[in-house]
Amino acid sequence: MKFKSLFAVVLAAAVPALACAKKPKKVAEEAPVAAPVVEEAEPTITEECVMNVSLFHEAVKNKMYADAYGPWWEVYTTCPNANKSIYTDGSKIVEALYQAASDPAEKERLANLAVEMQDKRIRFFGNDPKYPKAYILGEKGLAYIDFYGESKLAEARECLQQSVAGMGVQSKIMVLVKLVDVSYALYKQDPNGKAEQFIADYELASNYLGEQASNTNNKNAEIAGKQKDYVDNIFAISGAADCSKLDEIYAAAVQGNLTNLDMLQKIAKLYKRVRCTESEVYFAACEAAHKLQPTQESAAGCASMAAKKGDYEQAIAYYDQAIKLAMVEDELEDVADYQYNAAFYCFNNLKKYPEARKYAQASIATLSGLGQNKGQGRCYIIIGMCYAATRLYGNDAKGTILNKTVYWAAVDKFVKAKQVDPSVEAQANEFINSYSKYYPTKEERFDLPGEFSGNTYYVGGWIGESTTIR
Repeated sequence: MKFKSLFAVVLAAAVPALACAKKPKKVAEEAPVAAPVVEEAEPTITEECVMNVSLFHEAVKNKMYADAYGPWWEVYTTCPNANKSIYTDGSKIVEALYQAASDPAEKERLANLAVEMQDKRIRFFGNDPKYPKAYILGEKGLAYIDFYGESKLAEARECLQQSVAGMGVQSKIMVLVKLVDVSYALYKQDPNGKAEQFIADYELASNYLGEQASNTNNKNAEIAGKQKDYVDNIFAISGAADCSKLDEIYAAAVQGNLTNLDMLQKIAKLYKRVRCTESEVYFAACEAAHKLQPTQESAAGCASMAAKKGDYEQAIAYYDQAIKLAMVEDELEDVADYQYNAAFYCFNNLKKYPEARKYAQASIATLSGLGQNKGQGRCYIIIGMCYAATRLYGNDAKGTILNKTVYWAAVDKFVKAKQVDPSVEAQANEFINSYSKYYPTKEERFDLPGEFSGNTYYVGGWIGESTTIR
């Protein structure tokens, strides 16, 4: 009976509790107590560790990699936080042993070790101010390439891309180059799916290599310049630089980012770099960017768009804006190009010869200030063509003869063109041969003795230059 009574009491006590459990709770249940996080203790650096570091480091200096492996492995597995040389020397040791190994299983072990080593370096030395985590990720990406080849391209690209994103212009040159190489290999495997990624990786790497190459304080500037030429060539032959291919990728991107200035400017710069400035997508990006914040690129793009539509006056107005903005940015080579383009449209399309000369002379002055002769020749040819197209005098007998004097002045400019810029010599010679046929003849000059006395002649009007009688 006592047992039954006790059971009844317990049961009675439990019933209210069960009933309460069925009601909606007014407060949330307490979360289960989480297990305490136990931080892994830093490995102890013993005297033996220090001695082994010295042993393997000395062996590596003497390229005795097999001898270095024993003490290195002891340090790597017991006190991996002892010294950064565990990883810098370790990479050399593992690579040497990998090259010497013939057993596939051993080569696989060493390949895995080469990559794992970088993860461990990040754990213990990822906060190093000179070689931080982002730098080490670059080393990991290079390890994937060196030890796995094409079998782990995606993993390599991910590490390299993260490294460049973190290091920026301070990125290791080889990391920048290999980012383009790997991204190109992935693009070849999947041209439709990886084109945008390849273009973005190329643009990032090429920009940083360009900055490194132009930095006069960078001891590796020359190497960076050569590697930039290499990645630019890779991009040029890739097929991704084809204008129609770019249009497929970026047409929707432009329309979806009409208020995203940064994206629009990046797209416009890319199109300009690969000389796809006749593309409607390029025009759309420039026009949208110009509305948000005018830059030299957007102004130049709008100028090209206006010219393509036949509105040359508007094109020149945009070039005037581009010139001013490029001067502010100290991009004088661009200034010279814009000045030449304006000169060409004034001459070729608007027949405004004095204005064409003004822009051409300005371009010459800009290039001269930069110490560049190349590019000046085309400007002198424009001026010569303007002179040759001009009729300063009437249509009577005298005027017909005097009008021919402009060819002397024109040929002077063609001669000057090839003198300062040998790249235009063939074109200049062609014009010289063509227009020298129209000089005033001796008989014509004899008929106007008062006009042609001495060896020089002043060509008047807007030309206003003295020339040699021929």
